[in-house]
Amino acid sequence: MDSLWHYQFRIIMLGDSTVGKSSLLKCYTEGAFLDSINQTVGVDFYVQFVELEPGLRIKLQFWDTAGQERFRSVTRSYYRNSAGAVLMFDLTNQASFESIKEWHREMTETVKPFHVVFVLIGHKSDLVPQRQVERKEAEKLASSLGAKYIETSAKSNSNVDDAFQLLTLEIYEAVKGGMLSPNKDWDGVKSRLPPTEEPKDPVRYQNGNLGHSGHCLCCQELFRH
Repeated sequence: MDSLWHYQFRIIMLGDSTVGKSSLLKCYTEGAFLDSINQTVGVDFYVQFVELEPGLRIKLQFWDTAGQERFRSVTRSYYRNSAGAVLMFDLTNQASFESIKEWHREMTETVKPFHVVFVLIGHKSDLVPQRQVERKEAEKLASSLGAKYIETSAKSNSNVDDAFQLLTLEIYEAVKGGMLSPNKDWDGVKSRLPPTEEPKDPVRYQNGNLGHSGHCLCCQELFRH
């Protein structure tokens, strides 16, 4: 039921057309992979509920944006009210990787003065022979953007849940640390917790990166990679 959540996080999917944003979301929210999928026109909407730790239920709202330039004026209107952003590229497409910096720049400039948490995803990891972007290169870019990096495949269902769990935890840590908070002028984070129950465990930010103390047990492994 929609009423059974403590926090709501809005997350936007960014990246060039055909990198697999919709496929990854469908795999995560519906447990399905389709070899052929219609390209997103404008913005599609998905919802998923997760229990980040015992007794803490999170509602994730996803905005799946079209990667084509002709839809950019439409998709930009969804940037501002996002707490998290998935920057996605196709591991078999060097050009999609090179576009990531522009997606990041556009997002950060649009959301000001608010903060957004990024994760960089290299998708289609199952296509090993066609790979054009090496992990070290992607990790270096992620570090420069203050983002975590993970490689996924919707087709083989590799790291799909882990990728979104990673971003959800990063957003939650930002809420705990005071970098993100519910705001009447911003809908990226909503809370149904009474003020006395808001998380008080602070985390430190260094160069735009989160400290990672106090993780739930189910997610600790994600931060060892």
